[in-house]
Amino acid sequence: MIKRERYMSRIRPFIGGDLVKVMTGIRRSGKSVMLELVKEELQQNGVDPSQFISINFEDMRYSNLLTAAALHDEIIRRTEGIPGKVYLFFDEIQEVDEWEKCINSFRVALDCDIYITGSNAKLLSGEHATYLGGRYVEFVIYPFSFPEFLELYRTIEPDTATQQCFQKYLLAGGMPYLANLRYAQDPSRQYLTDLFNSVQLKDIVKRNKVRDVDLLERILSYVIANVGTTFSASSLVKFFKNEKRTVAAETVINYIKYCCDAYLFYQVKREDLQGKQILASNEKYYIGVIREDRSSMCRWHICWQRRKP
Repeated sequence: MIKRERYMSRIRPFIGGDLVKVMTGIRRSGKSVMLELVKEELQQNGVDPSQFISINFEDMRYSNLLTAAALHDEIIRRTEGIPGKVYLFFDEIQEVDEWEKCINSFRVALDCDIYITGSNAKLLSGEHATYLGGRYVEFVIYPFSFPEFLELYRTIEPDTATQQCFQKYLLAGGMPYLANLRYAQDPSRQYLTDLFNSVQLKDIVKRNKVRDVDLLERILSYVIANVGTTFSASSLVKFFKNEKRTVAAETVINYIKYCCDAYLFYQVKREDLQGKQILASNEKYYIGVIREDRSSMCRWHICWQRRKP
């Protein structure tokens, strides 16, 4: 298991504090592993694992806890027999209706340290942020950077040159589970395709109640095929108009935003705009693994769909 010290160094100062630690990012980017790394850190600092309560809400065993009231009652019941501080770990918390009320109640009523993960950037928007306003700290967990990929890939192919490793990284990307497939070409491509479809269905179509799925797929295909180029909603509207299809620019912008909220696309805003030009929607979008420092995004974007085996 990669220690991911880059993230742990950011989380570590908040461990044991009363702020809710929120980890967001695209599905299968390693958020659950980050929870395990936090547990390891706590145990190394002398915390007994009996003080941990962990729930993954994608596990059907916890399907009876998908409302704030049910989860609240269960946690209060389980914490009654635990002396001292309680450490709560909730994976994919967005599956719980009105989860923010429940989490805020734990923070007020219990002596606890709370860690939650979610697969959507809207996790802390709107009403959710109102309940937790000023009482949380967020960490976006990305797939493996190249140094992290290299560390793991070298355990599988220890004698591979760095240049060849980078070529593999360009082709496969940084999704952690690929190591379980030993980065074999066909299984990796199948896994990434299924992951892409899962994000599209669960985090975009289902969560945002998208009705025109065909339009969404066409916009997805366009952005993927033109990754890194300036995007304009009005140009797509004109194209669809020529195809005898009426589409509002607002719809195109909303669909792109849904993709960004699901961490499928990453938006890079222009920095050279002034005045009313700032209001124009001429951003660039990248897909896959990117570095977090914006100055390097263009050099490090990965778009595995466009790569040929």
